[in-house]
Amino acid sequence: MRILVVDDEPDVVESVRLGFTLQWREVDVLGAAAGEAALDVVEREHPDIVLLDVGLPDMDGFEVLRQIRAFSDVPIVMLTARDDAMDKVKGLELGADDYVTKPFNHLELMARVRAVLRRLEMPAPSSRAPSFRSGDLEVDFARHEARLRGERLDLTPTEYKLLYHLVRNAGHVLQHATLLAKVWGREYVDEVDYIRVYVRRLRDKLGDDPEAPRYIQTERGLGYRFIAP
Repeated sequence: MRILVVDDEPDVVESVRLGFTLQWREVDVLGAAAGEAALDVVEREHPDIVLLDVGLPDMDGFEVLRQIRAFSDVPIVMLTARDDAMDKVKGLELGADDYVTKPFNHLELMARVRAVLRRLEMPAPSSRAPSFRSGDLEVDFARHEARLRGERLDLTPTEYKLLYHLVRNAGHVLQHATLLAKVWGREYVDEVDYIRVYVRRLRDKLGDDPEAPRYIQTERGLGYRFIAP
């Protein structure tokens, strides 16, 4: 497996390389010190995951993220020296998969990387029901895809997992912590910003108005409920 670390501080790249070499020997760590170089490496080397610093010399990490998302779905974990909720939300809305604040503990970083890679694994198809239908929406559990009015929705693995757990519990409220644990993992149960951003992204793709929802109902202060067909 190959990890690309995009950071203009050589010590950070080397410490990540050392940490992964000691704990996860089959990992090959690539480095890039600027945004343009990172874009080139992603296109040429196709890494399995990218650790992307927000502060880069030629362009900020958010712009690098935006450009990568124009041609690749590679998982991306943002690295930042600021613990800023607005930065976190901005990164998630642009397509980041996770967010780690520097200085970070290497075991925590490794756990976050493993969690992101784990989310790429799709839920096992349900033997009881091959698909779920509600109005114009069909979720095909066997194919791990959703269609709206017959057209396949372009969902990320995380968006599909979120939709999967919502429709599998249609008619029931899933609390924030429950959804976070099911989709992201138990270590994310306090990251409410994650669920809000991804529900918003999912609603946009479903064409669902939060003020008059057809699919996803916000249960204020509790969580979300997929409206039973």
